[in-house]
Amino acid sequence: MSKLSEMRKNYGLSHLEKSEMQANPFDEFKIWFDHAVDAGILEPNAMSLATVSAENGQPSLRIVLLKNFDTRGFVFFTNYESRKGQELTALPKAALNFFWASLEQQIRIEGEVEMIDEEESEAYFYSRNRESKIGAWASPQSQIIEDRKALEDKIAHFEYMFEKVAAIPLPSHWGGYRVIPHRIEFWQGRSNRLHDRIVYVKQADNSWEMKRLAP
Repeated sequence: MSKLSEMRKNYGLSHLEKSEMQANPFDEFKIWFDHAVDAGILEPNAMSLATVSAENGQPSLRIVLLKNFDTRGFVFFTNYESRKGQELTALPKAALNFFWASLEQQIRIEGEVEMIDEEESEAYFYSRNRESKIGAWASPQSQIIEDRKALEDKIAHFEYMFEKVAAIPLPSHWGGYRVIPHRIEFWQGRSNRLHDRIVYVKQADNSWEMKRLAP
């Protein structure tokens, strides 16, 4: 087994220049995201989501899926009663991270968080398959359950409840959040750990200032 201290990869696929990047970070994000999709990255929309407990300051981290983005922000869906949902209710701030190892790229996003409109949550919920809709009703996300059977019993209960229902309704405890960024950093791996880091910081007039950071 290799020693952890010996595990390293020397990056060198590409580079970043401020003069070659878009003035708006959302336009730059779309370019990078489309490239990741075209490159065949497995689940390029998988992103780390960090939230913080307002009670004790403890951060928590998990992978969620980006389901929409535009100039308003980045949208994901979850159970409002889950740990992340409760933390976002108490402290509506979050950080996101995309890491595409084969492209030697990373995007870091920080911002405020808001619930999206119910109509937008419904539109996405109705696009899901029936099993996923049942799962949204059945899973008391982040809560302690006795065993797997307890979850399977709840699934069976809701499958029976909605057996003759053509359009399973949106649960009141489930929907989307939008991360409204004030900081977006684009990272490109470079040799000898001297990586390129270009950060966009939102200004008081809603414009974006672009800066280069030391690696």
